[in-house]
Amino acid sequence: MTMSAIAAPPVPLRPGERGVWLVGATRVTLDSIVAAFLDGCEPDEIVTSYPAVPLEQVYSVIAHYLHNRVEVDAYLAERRYEADRLRAEIEANLPAAGALSKLKARRKRLE
Repeated sequence: MTMSAIAAPPVPLRPGERGVWLVGATRVTLDSIVAAFLDGCEPDEIVTSYPAVPLEQVYSVIAHYLHNRVEVDAYLAERRYEADRLRAEIEANLPAAGALSKLKARRKRLE
């Protein structure tokens, strides 16, 4: 077999709802795999945490991240921004928003 006969499989990423990238046929996000990798997990440890994702797909997603780091980091930053914005919106609309801010202030004083 010659090297020209070997085809690289496509990156196992697909778009999900609200702009989220999912791994393979699972509900595991690109964010989750990259976060675990950046936290120092080895690919086999990531599979232990996300058993629905085969080891070869974990390696493929990590390789995709390393090859497209700028773009993936921008995507992750946008996801964090949206999560923070949504969290703030939800907290602001809670009926007990005043109580929540009091509890947060109390926790901060105790730390």
